[in-house]
Amino acid sequence: MDQMNYNHLRYFWAVAHDGNLTRTAERLNLSQSALSTQIKTLEERLGHALFERRGRALHLTEAGRIALDHADTIFATGAELLGTLNQTGAARKALRIGALATLSRNFQIGFLRPLLGREDVDVILRSGTASALMRGLESLNLDIILLNQAPPADALTKFVVNRLDEQPVSLVGAPERLENAQDLRDLLSRQPVLLPNRESSIRTGFDALTDRLGLQPQIAAEVDDMAMLRLLARENVGLALVPPIVVRDELASGLLAESPFDLGIAEAFFAVRLERRFPNPLLQDLLETL
Repeated sequence: MDQMNYNHLRYFWAVAHDGNLTRTAERLNLSQSALSTQIKTLEERLGHALFERRGRALHLTEAGRIALDHADTIFATGAELLGTLNQTGAARKALRIGALATLSRNFQIGFLRPLLGREDVDVILRSGTASALMRGLESLNLDIILLNQAPPADALTKFVVNRLDEQPVSLVGAPERLENAQDLRDLLSRQPVLLPNRESSIRTGFDALTDRLGLQPQIAAEVDDMAMLRLLARENVGLALVPPIVVRDELASGLLAESPFDLGIAEAFFAVRLERRFPNPLLQDLLETL
């Protein structure tokens, strides 16, 4: 298969972000016809139309949205490369870390703390789903990923898994929501809950718990981001199922309170990397501090 012409991709990328062929042509000092030809050639190469015209406006097709997502990643990576290699003075080292979107930001900061403030290090932190992070690790676009579940054993791809920590999980919310509750069953039958999505190990444990109790709690929201769960709890939407570290400041100030009932649920944190003959030395330094 012939390789893609990345000049064509860059022209598409520019038009997609501008949303206007004329404006992009003027900015790039090209004629509209030349720019249209470049994009048409890319569409023929990909076998899909990337834009559809509605009146005078250009709109991305579904294939165009997919292509733009990849183009953003490609050109952002190129910018990172230039930024890293063009630094004056001592050469900077880059460490690419992927973190599950639902992981506590406080936990992530704790993991990164040995590297923060170092002038010789570029920390590149990306978040996503577990499957997307695993693909990034396997393709060597990430050096290490942070998850709350250890990946399944794979005979073809050798993963090295470090268990970093374990945090208890609680129901937290406005203090008045926790008043007069006789037990966990009573609390969950009266108060709405804010839950992580079903990819989370916390959610798996909670669903098993409510099944044992024979309850179907009222779910006020399902959220794939711990920071949003924290904000919803602050807004008194319901009781959030989170590790207390996520709402550490709110608990200390009394804005939120923690349920006194033990859920028997904990969130474990894992650092996963590939077994490589020449691992990133910066990664080795970081892991030695754990």
